[in-house]
Amino acid sequence: MEILRDPLWNNIRLDPLALALLETPVLQRLRYVRQLGLAFLVYPGATHSRFEHALGAWHLAGLALRLLEERGALTQITVREQQIVRAAALLHDVGHYPFSHALEEIGVTDHEEVARPLITAGVVGDILRQALGPDAPDEVFALITGQSRSPLQGLISGSIDLDKIEYLKRDATMCGVPYGEIDVDRLLNSLVVVEPPDQAGMGIGVHEKGLSALESLLFAKYQMYRNVYWHHAVRSATAMYKRLVAVAIDTGAVATDRVSRFTDEELLVHLDTPALVPEARAMLDGLRVRRLHKRAFECPAATLGEDLGEWIATDYRLTRQVEDAIARELDLLPGAVLLDYPAKTQMLGVDIPMLRRDGRVVHLTAEGFEGALNLPRLSDELYQSARRLRVFTAGRTPVPEAEVLRVLRMGAGELRERLGTGGRVLGG
Repeated sequence: MEILRDPLWNNIRLDPLALALLETPVLQRLRYVRQLGLAFLVYPGATHSRFEHALGAWHLAGLALRLLEERGALTQITVREQQIVRAAALLHDVGHYPFSHALEEIGVTDHEEVARPLITAGVVGDILRQALGPDAPDEVFALITGQSRSPLQGLISGSIDLDKIEYLKRDATMCGVPYGEIDVDRLLNSLVVVEPPDQAGMGIGVHEKGLSALESLLFAKYQMYRNVYWHHAVRSATAMYKRLVAVAIDTGAVATDRVSRFTDEELLVHLDTPALVPEARAMLDGLRVRRLHKRAFECPAATLGEDLGEWIATDYRLTRQVEDAIARELDLLPGAVLLDYPAKTQMLGVDIPMLRRDGRVVHLTAEGFEGALNLPRLSDELYQSARRLRVFTAGRTPVPEAEVLRVLRMGAGELRERLGTGGRVLGG
């Protein structure tokens, strides 16, 4: 048993299986993939890696399992199944692209699918099979993707999975902000294994006494999205990075299937060649020296209304075409105008069994129950206040706000028609 020192959780104890997995190139790569992508350009301390996060998730998995075992909740769950859960916690991020989630917004393969061969084949698969049996790699992958029938599935993928607890706590600490304060001890001590009334089989739930700790998790998530993950400068850097990689893929500077193999710096170094086209070069150089595009227009989601502008978050190819059209009509270079609308996320989503003090098991959803917050209304209000559609431009170039807003209100079909016929998107 080895012990590592961690600034967040202090001592992290590693058993032989964890040590063997940590020594693989698959997990060692995560040392060089930043947990928060380009957020370090705004919060200098946000240079922590997905390797640290993986260690933290492993630690929390062990702690949660020990607490459940002390309360007699794991009598029907084998030691092997618990080891599968801990392995899944350690390996859950191995498929992440350089600079975290950003590239999934341009339509590349989801990081969980990238992880499939990394977990089920190669050296990681061999280690898992040798330690836990021939089916272990597939069982680990099923937990990571939320497809497992294990009663412990909720620890790895769910409303209060250990991944969320770990990254919110670590991200807030490393960014130096007070927004990620979570009552982790209370929350972990409130976890139970129960049989929900509306589904077959046992699953992870929370005791009613942990409701306030659960609410602390939900509010921390909202605060981190509002102040860190969706900070305007973070989103500007992210938009530039997405454009850089998309152009690099289109021009053959990098192959799509190779991107996920790079670390953060490896990808930037790979792209930094004389052959890089000017549009991509402007993005790369800007990111290198923190010369970011500036906000020319910003609109809260609540102002746009339901589903308006969603094509920016869901159709990156169309978004690039509109960006180019606006830049052309403003006599700007390609890439000088960038549109950004963060993909929808469950801000305060919760769907989990709750053990009441009288022994009844109820399903705690966004509808809540008596004595709890009205999560549906609160979730919508917080989400609408945190999410913003932005137009970024190079060199603080202004844009005609009324015309831009009219474009943002158009549907994807109308925009494609205009672009297909060579019509203008601004000014009628």
